[in-house]
Amino acid sequence: MWVVKLGGSLLGEPALKHWLRMLVSQGDGRVIIVPGGGVFADAVREAQATAGYDDAAAHRMAVLAMDQYALAMKSLEPELVTASSELEIAERSWQHRAILWMPSLMVLADETIPMSWSVTSDSLAAWLARKLDADRLVLVKHRGIEERPLPLSQLVRDEVLDAAFAEFASTLTCPIDLLGIEDIATFDQLLSDAPAPARAN
Repeated sequence: MWVVKLGGSLLGEPALKHWLRMLVSQGDGRVIIVPGGGVFADAVREAQATAGYDDAAAHRMAVLAMDQYALAMKSLEPELVTASSELEIAERSWQHRAILWMPSLMVLADETIPMSWSVTSDSLAAWLARKLDADRLVLVKHRGIEERPLPLSQLVRDEVLDAAFAEFASTLTCPIDLLGIEDIATFDQLLSDAPAPARAN
């Protein structure tokens, strides 16, 4: 299973539809899309500044904002199927479908995840990749990076990745890629070259 996080900054970009269409055509039950928070999470942050609710409430609301982005992506690409639990993820995979994760049910049930702005969809994508024992984690942002291998600590310092990402990713054994919105052909080639998953008869 590949975990592919599509950043909130892609919303409104024409390329988002191309990414979604490619993931539907190539996913074959081996890709799960993690939605960013985007403008929906930005609204939570902005409202917190004026309303004064605490970070725990903001965290829960921001996770629900990821669900909102997922609903927007589902509208843009109706052939995506949503999943909100490990059982649903497994079922959609067996059906050879491209899966869109609705994170709130799983994330809000895990009390070990810090309820703060240090944890965003980047870290939650790593959390899901660890939970699913993913074969690859791909973070798609507005712009990719040129330097290889991926310098996680520097990217955290530069706020390209959230403050908790290095900790969440520390136990992952799979490759981690950070791609830009323009790198769709690169990703398509990576996925095409990957071995097909073994399936039970």
